[in-house]
Amino acid sequence: MSGGGTGGHIFPAIAIANAIKTLRPDTEFLFVGAYGKMEMEKVPAAGFPIEGLWITGIQRKLTLSNLIFPIKLIVSLIKAKKILKKFKPNAVIGTGGFASGPILQTATNKGIITLIQEQNSYPGITNKILSKKVDRICVAFPGMEKYFPKEKIMLTGNPVRQDIIVIENKRDEAIKMFGLKNDSKTILVIGGSLGARTINESILTCLEEFTKNNIQVIWQTGKGFYQNAQQAISIYKNNEVVVYDFIHKMDYAYAAADIVISRAGASSVSELCLVKKACILIPSPNVAEDHQTKNAMALVTHHAAILIKDNEAKEKLCKQAIALINDSEQCCHLSKKIGELALHNSANVIANEVLNLIKNKKEQ
Repeated sequence: MSGGGTGGHIFPAIAIANAIKTLRPDTEFLFVGAYGKMEMEKVPAAGFPIEGLWITGIQRKLTLSNLIFPIKLIVSLIKAKKILKKFKPNAVIGTGGFASGPILQTATNKGIITLIQEQNSYPGITNKILSKKVDRICVAFPGMEKYFPKEKIMLTGNPVRQDIIVIENKRDEAIKMFGLKNDSKTILVIGGSLGARTINESILTCLEEFTKNNIQVIWQTGKGFYQNAQQAISIYKNNEVVVYDFIHKMDYAYAAADIVISRAGASSVSELCLVKKACILIPSPNVAEDHQTKNAMALVTHHAAILIKDNEAKEKLCKQAIALINDSEQCCHLSKKIGELALHNSANVIANEVLNLIKNKKEQ
């Protein structure tokens, strides 16, 4: 298994591994990640072993990291070859991120069964390159034949963390767990696993208005903004805003929320569809080919979400969030529409496909 850099690549990989483990408990797993990235912490915490590669992405400007990228790639390809020789996998699965390139490339050259899972409506460069050689490409959005060989594509949706899927009847317990009030409306703010500066800075300017309107907030800031948020809460003496650098019990966070403010990463979008939450999406502009806007528009065109541009968030977010949370009719409409776009049991579908590919190869 290989995927990392952000939770959007890591959690689908873990979800697929857990699904395979359920179907075939005797399966052995090895994850491959990038040194210094969050997968080196999150994967062992999920109970799986991981090896690290010395690999990073290519920056959009001239940097020292770009200059030594060829060296890193060669070193990573050599290590990938050693890992495969030692572990002898029946299949290699990539869910995106820097480390998936070298391990998948090496596996295809060795004739090992390979599958990639593309979360976004616009694929990353690594998966575009790998698509020519891998055996199967599992996608979350229709119309991906524009980017990948049509005969290899399988529409599966994005695997999500298993505990997120069931949130019914958890609201009272969730409100209690977060120390909030039952009779107030609640906004969940998630900028992705690493946080989102624009969303965080916009929420800072909203705190006073939220308090005036009796609105509670569960706020995932990411590590970089956590101290700023804590300081802001102490200044406002606001007991109805709870701040986390990372929320581990996301099912409870979704259960407590009346609306969600989020980036439009593929995993976040898939989760929001499954939990049927009315949401305001603020796509990150700092991603390849503006793919988060494309993810968000896949919902907006179905009247299933509200989109605010990143450069307009500080001006518009506060007013829009208050208007939405107080409009129960629009919340119900958005909830219904976003739920219609959910693709269920994605991890199981992909797990079964991997096992079928292995079985077919053995029978040949």
